[in-house]
Amino acid sequence: MNDQDALTAYAASFVDELAENGVKHVVVSPGSRSTPLAILLVEHPDIEIHINVDERSAAFFALGMAKALKEPVGLLCTSGTAAANYYPAIIEAYYSRVPLIVLTADRPHELRDVGAPQAIDQIHLYGRQVKWFIEMALPERTDEMIRYARTVGARAVATAAADPAGPVHLNFPLREPLIPNLEQAKECRQKRLAPAVLIESGVRTLSASQIEAVATTLSQAKQGLIVCGELPDPEMKEEIVALAETLAFPLLADPLSQLRSGSHDKGVIIDAYDTFLRDETTKASFSPDVIIRFGAMPVSKPLLLFMKKQKQAITLVVDGGAGWREPAGLATNMIYCEERDFCQRVGEKISGAAGDEWLRIWQTINGATKNALASVRDEAELSEGKLFALLADMLPQHSTLFVGNSMPIRDLDTFFMNNEKGIKTLANRGANGIDGVVSTALGVSTVAENTVLAIGDLSFFHDMNGLLAAKLQKQNITILLINNDGGGIFSFLPQANEKEHFETLFGTPHGLDFSHTAKLYGGKYNKVQSWDELKRVVTESFQIQGLKIIEVPTERESNLHKHRNLWSFVSQEIKLVLDREIS
Repeated sequence: MNDQDALTAYAASFVDELAENGVKHVVVSPGSRSTPLAILLVEHPDIEIHINVDERSAAFFALGMAKALKEPVGLLCTSGTAAANYYPAIIEAYYSRVPLIVLTADRPHELRDVGAPQAIDQIHLYGRQVKWFIEMALPERTDEMIRYARTVGARAVATAAADPAGPVHLNFPLREPLIPNLEQAKECRQKRLAPAVLIESGVRTLSASQIEAVATTLSQAKQGLIVCGELPDPEMKEEIVALAETLAFPLLADPLSQLRSGSHDKGVIIDAYDTFLRDETTKASFSPDVIIRFGAMPVSKPLLLFMKKQKQAITLVVDGGAGWREPAGLATNMIYCEERDFCQRVGEKISGAAGDEWLRIWQTINGATKNALASVRDEAELSEGKLFALLADMLPQHSTLFVGNSMPIRDLDTFFMNNEKGIKTLANRGANGIDGVVSTALGVSTVAENTVLAIGDLSFFHDMNGLLAAKLQKQNITILLINNDGGGIFSFLPQANEKEHFETLFGTPHGLDFSHTAKLYGGKYNKVQSWDELKRVVTESFQIQGLKIIEVPTERESNLHKHRNLWSFVSQEIKLVLDREIS
């Protein structure tokens, strides 16, 4: 037996085990030390390889695929700083609970800490931002080591996918020669030297007595709320809606909850809370005695501030991932139970709500707020608020909308209302960063049809390298580039009052002509000047293959005034409604 035989048997068994446990996609960045794994991955008939030469972009690309698929995606790079470039996406994956299997090639032990090229300390490189780390043993072709390789592969997939999902890191020290024997690899797949290891896992649940106690608490509540952030499984929305209807609780649905779009009943869904909870009078009129939270903390800061004031309320945080998603610090009950199971079993124990007056008031104010917000559609100039108000109209059925952070996700929260279209909405809200957004959306577009990215200019600039994947792999994606020449969100923050240094430190105008970006990466480019042109170009983009960049120029100062004027107008309209309700 020679070194090539040992390398091939060991690495091929590991790769085959990934496939046996359901890994279908791996993103590979070219490099020398990772050669054996890269070749064996591309040769495996059940794994699809996606090449991305920029490791930072590659990691976010894999993140997007895993986010859209809700299943583990692999990621492979060579040794050295290539692995360090994965770090931002791994952080995002960890905090947003996205399953990634990170495979980093490494120098063997004798080449570490001796000045060898591309040799850095990769042990626990990602610290506490991964669920599990293992330093793989050097390849050997013995029964024990083949079994070891398969066991680690199975364990990596299971650990990444188990609630709460997240990234795992496997570091592979590899000696030369690095070229595997492909005939031998094929034989390893056909005649396994060790059996596959399939790991089964269940879901967290509560006992009958615990369900009974929760149901009793909720039945006694007269003024309850259900708050939904980004959910681990969008298919559970029917059960959450059913529970809200049974309890007659308003259901405050974040745009990433997937509850605002689709054919399900939306009678109890409140979608304009981000606006009316800015009004102090409105907030003071609501005093819930119980709050149930599902999913991640919603985007809305007004909602967070509102919940922080509800110290009198019993607050139940339901989390099948057994985490601690409670920045308000008011949880009275952390319930570690799979969300769908919780809703079904608790709902069965509740005969019905005592009345719906509380729900009706929320519905009335929500309706009045939406009517007032609809005035944004009358704006003649291109504006960020109106753009997001029109998105549901412009996007086709069963499309996927990926939204950048800072202002885009907040405008989505404010202006993207309940609709019947089944639009899936995604964003990177684990660490809330602006980096890697283009690459993440491109990863989504690989597995989702009619993908649209709505992104600000600074975030777009931050990840323009990611567009190479769109060119090389002929990705179909429509990018709505909202260009206000700088960091628009800072105009809404206290920093805006520091006029002397605001533009330099926060506004950060760049003056870039993004038509050159489209040309560099082979994309179709339009800079729209009117709403009619925008609607036409967006509609046409879904009939055109490849990368489409649609630039929407806006003005930061004007955008600030329009938002504030609209919020003021809404407050006046809500006051009229509250006066009628009270009288």
